Amino acid sequence: MPDESGGEVLVHLCTAAEWEQAKRMGQHSPESLRAVGFVHLSTPEQVHLPANRLYAGRSDLVLLRIDAARLTSPVRWEPGVPSDPDGMEFPHLYGPLPAEAVIRVTAYRPGRDGGFAPLRS
Repeated sequence: MPDESGGEVLVHLCTAAEWEQAKRMGQHSPESLRAVGFVHLSTPEQVHLPANRLYAGRSDLVLLRIDAARLTSPVRWEPGVPSDPDGMEFPHLYGPLPAEAVIRVTAYRPGRDGGFAPLRS
């Protein structure tokens, strides 16, 4: 999804506390970077899939909208999990997420049933 300048926008979910720490540190280095070597990203259209899989019912999340052109580490598009739609790939950032690449932060709340709905454009 392009942003206002025409660049690609990717998204990342984290807690508000993690984002506050990332702003202080200048970058976000979630546990996944140490555990599997990358930061999980999504497109706006697919972010509800990992949100429901990993964070159902959580109300402390923020959605970081990222200008992909501002990322300083490689992004590779790779398969998600078997329950994702056939052929769907997710962007994985192979390095920390620079705070300066984040162009917008919004709360990301589940519905009454605890699930996350697809984002609307």
